[in-house]
Amino acid sequence: MTPELTVLTLAGLLQSIQFVLMAVPANIDLGTGYTSSARDREPTRDMRPVTGRLHRAFANHFEGLILFTLAVLVVTLGGQATPFTAVCAWVYLAARVAYIPAYAFGWRPWRSVIWFAGFLATVSMLIAALL
Repeated sequence: MTPELTVLTLAGLLQSIQFVLMAVPANIDLGTGYTSSARDREPTRDMRPVTGRLHRAFANHFEGLILFTLAVLVVTLGGQATPFTAVCAWVYLAARVAYIPAYAFGWRPWRSVIWFAGFLATVSMLIAALL
């Protein structure tokens, strides 16, 4: 398996961990009656700010994971994997790991800087695949 595919696998596992980090406090905050329902109505209780941030970080990783998956597939299937693309993949993963506490604890402007590092690493992989 290429380093890029290894990182993609780890990023998928990170998404699973993020789900738990978000779901447990969401169930506590909103109650299992709401979280196990069809959610046809708004919740009667609010989530704590940190729970909301963990939820948004979870959703943000889904968005970033789409582009990163595309980059890994293009690099791998196109035979363009290099040490540079491997480093970019690891930078993406490190940024996504760091993004969780940065978002949860409201680290400004570092949350955005960390997000941009992962985005730039992903875009760099795509550009490298074209060269």
